[in-house]
Amino acid sequence: MTAINPTGSAMNHHILSVLVQNRPGVLARVASLFARRGYNIFSLAVAPAEEAGMSRITIVVDVDSAPLEQIVKQLFKLIDVVKISELDPRRSVERELLLATVRADAESRSQIVELASIFEAKILAVGTDALTISLEGHPDKLDDFEGLLTEHGLVELQRTGRVALPKLQRGTHLRAVNNPNNPTSNTRGKVS
Repeated sequence: MTAINPTGSAMNHHILSVLVQNRPGVLARVASLFARRGYNIFSLAVAPAEEAGMSRITIVVDVDSAPLEQIVKQLFKLIDVVKISELDPRRSVERELLLATVRADAESRSQIVELASIFEAKILAVGTDALTISLEGHPDKLDDFEGLLTEHGLVELQRTGRVALPKLQRGTHLRAVNNPNNPTSNTRGKVS
């Protein structure tokens, strides 16, 4: 996967889906592992998983900051990590949420409303000189929308970070990532 970093150059990414036990401090340990090793996290999202007592962390990490093997080895050293899957962007469904407040004076309001309509965004709040808009979709779509909103003057912007699951076609398209500490383990490091 290739994206553009803030300096305008292309970056390659891995999308990792990490199933962890839902315990206090797990997210902090995962984030500090990346910080200590100097791995650049491009996006991080976490929420409870389908299994009780488990959470799924979706991490989009810069390939140039660390090879996938190193990332996986370090993650499996954390006791709360149950399973790691690398998602192929071509074979996964990715979504992100954007919330933005944009300047909308009398002259530009209709243009912004039309832009929101084209992108299928929702207008959440209307003020005398600003609009708050939400858009859910593929990160590339959000990048395009954000770029166009910037021309009107962004007041505030927040994005959730990417979440992803494999597409439901022709079997599993996850790349299995084995636990390097125990390659024969059936519970940790296997893709279901």
